[in-house]
Amino acid sequence: MEEQKAIIALIQLLEDPDDNIFHHVYGQLLRYGKKVIPILESSWELDVKTNEHRDRIENLIHEIQFNEIVTNLKVWKKTENKDLIDAWLIISTWKYPGLNTEVIKDKINSIKQDVWLEINEHQTAYEKVKILNKIFFQINKFKGNNQNYHSPLNSYINTVLETKQGNPLSLSIIYSYVAQKLNIPIYGVNLPNHFILAYIDENKVNPLLGKDTKSGVLFYINAFSNGSILYEEDIKSFLNQLKIQEHLSHFEPCGNTLIIQRILINLISSYQSIGKIEQVNELIQLKQILIN
Repeated sequence: MEEQKAIIALIQLLEDPDDNIFHHVYGQLLRYGKKVIPILESSWELDVKTNEHRDRIENLIHEIQFNEIVTNLKVWKKTENKDLIDAWLIISTWKYPGLNTEVIKDKINSIKQDVWLEINEHQTAYEKVKILNKIFFQINKFKGNNQNYHSPLNSYINTVLETKQGNPLSLSIIYSYVAQKLNIPIYGVNLPNHFILAYIDENKVNPLLGKDTKSGVLFYINAFSNGSILYEEDIKSFLNQLKIQEHLSHFEPCGNTLIIQRILINLISSYQSIGKIEQVNELIQLKQILIN
């Protein structure tokens, strides 16, 4: 109770015209961390009398929330399994701080459950992908957002699940995450200007088919095109069109850290295109966490 009174007193001092007092108070509140946010929000609604005071509270709330995201992303980077959805949720709370993570996970688990009901171990890789495509694209109505391809909304997990639209990366993440949770070996491939999925040849079928591939991939899946099947020759043709020299990384799965980096790169590009410089600078900070 005493701590709450002290916090309220500090919040009232945020409107002090003396810059030295303001910066001291701001720093004190910042050190309290996320537990002061509900009190700040209540003060913003009930006690604020000037626009300057309101702006100061809003800026403080945002800085506390951003610091929390930085901390959470650093912790995620150090985890052993590096769960894709956990990291994507962290990134999405940058834009949607009140995001209900349990609701998001329940939606993904519901998709997984629908696939699980139709999958069995006797099915071929192609049959499993056919079921994944049916559940994902026909029943749940996911599709590529061709009309607003560069929209930042294509890069937040909650908006992708709500609108059922996304870019190649966001659709691929959900698709592959569901597959992996069902022990179906589908992983992301970080192609230039695109993102696709690889079905790993776990059962060593390629040699039986007379295929000699260094990547260990049976075939590829384009989640942006309703789960259409691609082969190594298609990837080579795509790279040739872009005049990009082939590299093994264009054909084999990439790590989860790289996938999260690419989400941030997409967001940086989206916000740069609409001139949101402050947002771009914060996203660059988050990207640097994963690089360093």
